[in-house]
Amino acid sequence: MENKLLVSQLDALLQNETNYIANLANASALIFESFKEINWAGFYLYDSTNNELILGPFQGKVACMHIALGKGVCGTSFESGQPLIVKNVAEFPGHIACDAASRSEIVIPLIKNGEKIGVLDIDSTIVNRFTKDDCSTLNSLVKTLLNHCN
Repeated sequence: MENKLLVSQLDALLQNETNYIANLANASALIFESFKEINWAGFYLYDSTNNELILGPFQGKVACMHIALGKGVCGTSFESGQPLIVKNVAEFPGHIACDAASRSEIVIPLIKNGEKIGVLDIDSTIVNRFTKDDCSTLNSLVKTLLNHCN
């Protein structure tokens, strides 16, 4: 799906809603329905009490609930504050396999006003599924999403 159209759809979907959970739930559903060949799309949110990422709204099979900072693709992306595309998760040191069918992954950090909030995590059963264009689109989606959240 074209970047601008998808971002516009998300913006319209979240109009007049500022609740994080509601917006994350609808964003994960839109992403899951819009991106081909993915098997999981959702969010992990930073829990400052336990200094870890905790499972948030998602679409797909059941998932890991706790991820240590710096561990797996999500914890690594969160800690660095940078998007991460993993072409083959079997080659990523310390990959956390919530779904054994997943072969590639992309993670986009959620950062608002300089504060790390969590990550958007998307998995695919296909090796090398995610591109730089996907990363750009997802960064735009995250920016739009965070503009709707207080």
